[in-house]
Amino acid sequence: MNTGLVSQSSFIMPQQMAPGERARRFEYLLVVYPYGDLQDKLLEEQQQFHSDYGLPLNVRNRPHITVAAFQAGEQMEDTLIRWIQRICNRHTSFDITLNNYSGFPPHTVYLRVQDPLPFRQLMHQLRAIDDFIRSSGCPPVNLINRPYLSIAGGLTEQVYNKAMPDYSRKTFHESFRVDELILLRRDHAFDGCKTVNRFPLLPL
Repeated sequence: MNTGLVSQSSFIMPQQMAPGERARRFEYLLVVYPYGDLQDKLLEEQQQFHSDYGLPLNVRNRPHITVAAFQAGEQMEDTLIRWIQRICNRHTSFDITLNNYSGFPPHTVYLRVQDPLPFRQLMHQLRAIDDFIRSSGCPPVNLINRPYLSIAGGLTEQVYNKAMPDYSRKTFHESFRVDELILLRRDHAFDGCKTVNRFPLLPL
């Protein structure tokens, strides 16, 4: 895997906005999707959780692993797409394994990513966009150092404490190949995501 750094000087900065002009700001997620039978299995896992604990099923987005999350102005999007594409052009596809359950007390039950190293190599590259985003008046990029796939989030402490002993006894072991990253956009944290762009990785 090529992990050569992409420098900021490789990119062209977008045109500055006129004084007093206010850009619309979005939330972005850079994610990995499992596909095919595994995606169906994960959807069933999410549905089963909500059924077992009497919760309404409100899954806005497909099962995914988040690589990075950030806010950016609408006028920054084209530049960010070019930067992410250049980073992805330097990385080969990789296999990952989802291995058993864990949790973030007191609100999330998730599947563990067994080997986070390929994600961390991507995150190291993605730091190149952080200065650009900060210099545009947006918060720092949130790079996920501990990637995971959520089964249920936003739980009450009561439901979490009931579910975790059950899920600590369950097993789950599935692998899949990551061939691309997907950039999603939403207006706010409670909104459904829309696909902005797909970034293929180099084939193995």
